[in-house]
Amino acid sequence: MSRLTFVNLPVKDLAKAREFFTAVGFEFNDQFADENTNCMVISDQAYVMLHVEPTFEVYAEAPAADPSSAREVLVGLSAESRADVDDLISKVAAAGGSTGELVEQGPMYMQAFHDLDGHRWSVTYMDMSEFSG
Repeated sequence: MSRLTFVNLPVKDLAKAREFFTAVGFEFNDQFADENTNCMVISDQAYVMLHVEPTFEVYAEAPAADPSSAREVLVGLSAESRADVDDLISKVAAAGGSTGELVEQGPMYMQAFHDLDGHRWSVTYMDMSEFSG
């Protein structure tokens, strides 16, 4: 069975969050958007629902965590190449996000970033030719 994946994140300013992620290169499905929520498309099977904090808290049935001091989720994105990682991280920096150190461990090439609300994301390329099968 194939399932769609929906990651839900709280944001302080929905318009700024959408502007940031659009600048990074993501598209939005406005069919699932209103004044409190935007649906960011990761792939045809994965989406990130960006909710203003009060709306997120209704769905979560709990207060939104402060991403500067706690993590509820880490969002990992795959990349098609090292250059793809570098390109996305470059767009993040240009759009006002903060970026972490580049990590190279064997076949893994990864760099993390924080979006405007402080959520941590990682962009990872795995060189599958390094794995014997």
